[in-house]
Amino acid sequence: MSSAETSEAAETGRYRQRRRTRAAIVAATTELLRSGTTPSVGEIADAADVSRRTVYAYFPTLEQLLLDATLGLLSQSAVDDAIDAADTGDDATERVAAMIRALSAVSTETLPLGRSLIRLTVDAPRPADAAAPVRGYRRISWIERALEPLRGRLDDAALERLVSGLAMVVGWEALIVLEDLRGLGPEEELDVTLWAARALIRASLDEAGAR
Repeated sequence: MSSAETSEAAETGRYRQRRRTRAAIVAATTELLRSGTTPSVGEIADAADVSRRTVYAYFPTLEQLLLDATLGLLSQSAVDDAIDAADTGDDATERVAAMIRALSAVSTETLPLGRSLIRLTVDAPRPADAAAPVRGYRRISWIERALEPLRGRLDDAALERLVSGLAMVVGWEALIVLEDLRGLGPEEELDVTLWAARALIRASLDEAGAR
């Protein structure tokens, strides 16, 4: 492995570790919310087994953290179940399509909250650690999970690029573009998103086959 590849692998590893830490904080918050109370930062830190400082490093405000956890409550199981139900063993395209359809089904509930979360994060100072995700870690996990069958067909760089490409067409930001800039309704939004995702997957596979 070259020095460049080693450096890239280390950066990817750091990103994934930060994403796991963020997910652990949100998961702890979600469990506390399920109990019917609004937790404090201290209670969340204790439940996630991290320091208060770590919580604030990922979530500058408690409002942002509670909003992220609430979005998880609305969408997590629905999307996970959809990917599992579409698991044909090697059909990544169908797994991604199932993920997109599940997200579309809950978008009426989640998009207003997603807009609020974007407002809270888009102008916030970037974390000192550039590998720390500002938002969207849950979406990336879903995309990676849906694309799992392609790990033997695409090299690491191509797979990471495909994940990044799908992250641009799946999620609240893409829905906001389709709704606000294009004036599309839910069915048209779903159709365009599925078309874009399939095109990206097909292009990645075609490129891999041409090498």
